[in-house]
Amino acid sequence: MEQVTAVAMLAALPRAAALPRHRDALRALARTSAAPATAALVRAWAATEAGRRDPEVVRSVAEALAADARERPRLAQDLTAWLTELAYPEGEVTPPQGPGGRPRESRPEGPDRRPQGSPGAERRPDPATANTIGPGAHVTGPVLQAHGIHGDVHIHPAARPPSAPAPRQLPPVPAHFTNRRAELADLDRLVGAARHASRIVVISGPAGVGKTALARRWLLARADAFPDGQLYADLRGHADEGPARPNELLGEFLRALGHERPPAELRERAALWRTATAGSRIAVLLDNALSAAQVRPLLPGTQGALTVVTSRGRLTGLGMDGAAFQPLDVLAAKDAVRLLSRRVGADRVHREPEAALKVATACAGLPLAVCVAAARLAARPRQPLAAMAGALGRGAAPALDALRIEGEYAVRGALDASYRHLEPELARCYRCLGLAPVAVLTPPVAAAACRLGPGDDAVDVLDELAEVNLLEDLGPDPRTGLGRYRFHDLVRAHARRLAEAEETAAEAAAAVRRVVDHHLAAATAAEALLSPSHRTLRRDYAEPLAQEPPFADAPGALRWLDAERTQLMAVLRTAEAKGMYAAVWQLADALWPMFLRLRPYDLWIEAHERGLAAARRAGDREGESRMLTSGGTGLRNVGRHDEAIAWFTQALRAARDEVARLTGHPDGGGPALAAAHRAEAQALHGIGQSCRLAGRLAEAADHFERALALREAVGHRRGTALTRICLGDVALAAGRPDDALEPLARARVDLLAEDDPYDAARALAFIGHCRTLIGGGERAAGEEQLRAALAEFEATGAAHWQGRVLEMLGESAESRGDPAEALQWYEGSLARYTSAGAPDTDRLARRIRQLPPTDPAAPPGPS
Repeated sequence: MEQVTAVAMLAALPRAAALPRHRDALRALARTSAAPATAALVRAWAATEAGRRDPEVVRSVAEALAADARERPRLAQDLTAWLTELAYPEGEVTPPQGPGGRPRESRPEGPDRRPQGSPGAERRPDPATANTIGPGAHVTGPVLQAHGIHGDVHIHPAARPPSAPAPRQLPPVPAHFTNRRAELADLDRLVGAARHASRIVVISGPAGVGKTALARRWLLARADAFPDGQLYADLRGHADEGPARPNELLGEFLRALGHERPPAELRERAALWRTATAGSRIAVLLDNALSAAQVRPLLPGTQGALTVVTSRGRLTGLGMDGAAFQPLDVLAAKDAVRLLSRRVGADRVHREPEAALKVATACAGLPLAVCVAAARLAARPRQPLAAMAGALGRGAAPALDALRIEGEYAVRGALDASYRHLEPELARCYRCLGLAPVAVLTPPVAAAACRLGPGDDAVDVLDELAEVNLLEDLGPDPRTGLGRYRFHDLVRAHARRLAEAEETAAEAAAAVRRVVDHHLAAATAAEALLSPSHRTLRRDYAEPLAQEPPFADAPGALRWLDAERTQLMAVLRTAEAKGMYAAVWQLADALWPMFLRLRPYDLWIEAHERGLAAARRAGDREGESRMLTSGGTGLRNVGRHDEAIAWFTQALRAARDEVARLTGHPDGGGPALAAAHRAEAQALHGIGQSCRLAGRLAEAADHFERALALREAVGHRRGTALTRICLGDVALAAGRPDDALEPLARARVDLLAEDDPYDAARALAFIGHCRTLIGGGERAAGEEQLRAALAEFEATGAAHWQGRVLEMLGESAESRGDPAEALQWYEGSLARYTSAGAPDTDRLARRIRQLPPTDPAAPPGPS
């Protein structure tokens, strides 16, 4: 048994609802839950159902809490303590504790609460529960309680994935942050006044005025007020490549909260975001917003959350959502001088106070401009401040006179002054980095953009630019360990426009192409590590690549794909916009292991829609065929079966046209004809899978049989094995498990020989499922094979298939009349499906609700 089970919760919740002040306690319980959907369910029950205690509603609450606890060790610990408290009914229920022992919600003093030391404060156990675990116990392993045990006890709890810590995504406060005491106090007042409302604060002001630094400073100082996390997103409202898409940002937020595979559609993703944040105390910083419309889908679904938005515009439309507004003005002259003093040294400012004031005045009180100018001065400690004041006063060099950045002449002047003093090679790198079509720069990306050789250190280039305040150092990525840097959008525009002025069109295009090729090469290297059996198509690079991939093994490759997914899609879109059509479909193709393992369905479908259009523009039949089949798989997996069949049918038609063309070839077609037959078989296989998921079993079997014949004819052993798995699955769905065993066993042998552990584990899972369905003497062997398959999927990190195997084990337990064990397996499965964003979640939740009641006195858990 795990620390908290649905059986234990089912027995405890009615008792909790009958105690004094039950609604206060249950509301506190809702705040404790790590899954916002569960919290919402508990709150609704506390408000409307606790008095009636409908058995079905109680069951739903119990199941949800137990499944939540399975994923969250801290919650399991809190709920264990809460269950223990319920063994002492003379006192009030103690709300679960938060981190560090702090209560999640303080309870008012009242007649139902006895202070320590008062008469009756020492509670006595209920005789009916006198043998339960006492309040001082801390349960950390499997436990069962029974009146008597005869024979052996076997406990087989499902392995739990590690619980992720609350996200803390806010970048650090810049070291040069100065004053703003009045604005910080204003923010305190605004949020204090909105304590009982949906709290949104908009910080607005001109570019470079310090909006982001103020928001970070204020939120980081209040981290304890947001125990469920602090999220950050750069909305890129004024980026040259266009603002960030709400759908992508919601995906990043949901993954940070543990929803690894959120739904593809914006409407569904926004609904899940509101559900995921319901009842949570989180802070969200939406930086560089363009409009209220861009912000609105990103607002959390809870009054306990705080959203801070920074924007150059006032975004008054958010007033309809209850937003408060904090305009931010430039620094006063004395504060600008103080900022300059902190950066260059108080002695220098003291020696030249008038020059310091001129520098601050020329920078118009904009912290960004002051910091850029100060960085230049700090790098030359013997240069008088008067020289910088004179340079800023003269303005831009003639070649840059036309340069305007959002009208901010002060920033332009400061940037021009810094740029003029860069060494020529560093200046060239600055221009090239400004052309890179990604929001975040890493050393490998910088090396590609700047054409740095193996002996050059991209980190040095990035650090030197950060030293003079032309880049911001964001620190290493926690997943990949790679350093991350970014431009302020004004600085990026400055670098990009200098590149346009000083580089030839061919040189600028080559810099962009090198960044595209770097991502294509790295994704292809990840594909080779993660999907070695997947046939890699040709890759067209503009020039030889000098870099090794930024990872060394398969786990590192998957972490890199996860961390860089947004960047990769930005590169793919840029390649399309620049007419690099081969790179578009090849990058979409190289990302196959990301789509298969991480299941970002929205990116999967978008990448293949763009890739298909690009392959067709380029007249590339091989690319078109691959885009149709792998893109059709994405459509199939999100339930768009008719569209998937249409894509696979187009692939089938194209493959047959190619077969017809090659059949009459003088040399018989050779390898090209075999490849065309493989493409034909792949399309038939895809149609079969789509029909299977749509419930059209006869059509599915027909297409699989035709695909199998073609794959056997061309000697495609791995493809033959995959089709045999699908034939076994169809036989299972038709209620013929005996017929499924033979093709599944052959598939397992061939896939192990092909070094395809993921698909070999799928075959093993189906074999075990067949045997449990056959029953009798086969059942025990089948359950052992399912456990072995589960271990193999855990080794590959395949959360969705872990969920499927756990559900199969639950079905076996249910069929042999053990609903308590079935519930345990189903809870583990539901947790995996939820984390994977699988469409099976609702179906399995309904199945759990239909389980017969279990005996709370019986030993819970698999036995």
